[in-house]
Amino acid sequence: MNTIISPSLLACDFLNIEKEIKSFPNQKDLWFHLDIMDGHFVPNLTFGHPIIEKISKVSDYPLDAHLMVNNPEFYIETFKGFNLHNFTFHFEAAKDTSYLIEKAKENFPSVGISLKPNSTVSYLTDDILKSLDLILIMSVEPGFGGQKFMEDSFEKVKFFNDLKTKKGFNYMIQVDGGINQQNAPLLIQKGANNLVAGSYIFKNPREDYPAKVASLRS
Repeated sequence: MNTIISPSLLACDFLNIEKEIKSFPNQKDLWFHLDIMDGHFVPNLTFGHPIIEKISKVSDYPLDAHLMVNNPEFYIETFKGFNLHNFTFHFEAAKDTSYLIEKAKENFPSVGISLKPNSTVSYLTDDILKSLDLILIMSVEPGFGGQKFMEDSFEKVKFFNDLKTKKGFNYMIQVDGGINQQNAPLLIQKGANNLVAGSYIFKNPREDYPAKVASLRS
C-alpha cells in the first residue's frame, strides 16, 4: 500500500482556499485533512459547516475529517451530506464508542478513532480495533498547528502496527502533528501509511506543494 499524504487545510491560506485546494494536480494517494474543533474539547475553533460544504464541492480528493469535539454524534448527522471519505472522532469524547463507530459507518466509507497523546493505547480494545478503518495517532497535543513532533509517537505506531499484524486487523495508521521529511521515513518504516502535514506543505510557495508531498514519501 502506498503512503497516503493528507495536507491539513488548517495551515492553508483561507482567503484563497480554492486555489490552495487546486494546487495539487494529478496526485495519487492524497487526502485533504480537516481539523474540526469546537472550542470545548480543545481550546480552538475552526471549520464550520458552510466552509466544509464549500470545500467538498471544489476538492478532487477524499476529505478526511478529524473531529476534536465534545459531541461527535451530532456531526455524524450534520456532515453526512458533505461527501466526507473518513470520519475520525476522539475516544475521549465518546460515551459509547461502539455505537458511534456503527452509526458513523452508516454514513461514511471510512471511520477512525484518535487518542490524545497522554491517553493510554489500551483504551482501544480488540472489539473496537477490529471495527475501525483508521487509527489516528496524535504526535502533538490536539488544538493548534505548528507544534513540535513528540518522539514517543514512533513506538505508538509500531505498537498498533504489530497488533494489526498479529490479530489481522485492517485499520490504516495515520499520524498527525509535526510531520516533516526527517521523521516521515521512520514513521513509514514503523508502519504508518497515512501522514498528515500542514505547515510542512503550506508554508511554501503554492507551486512547491506537490514536491513537498512527494518528499514525505521519499
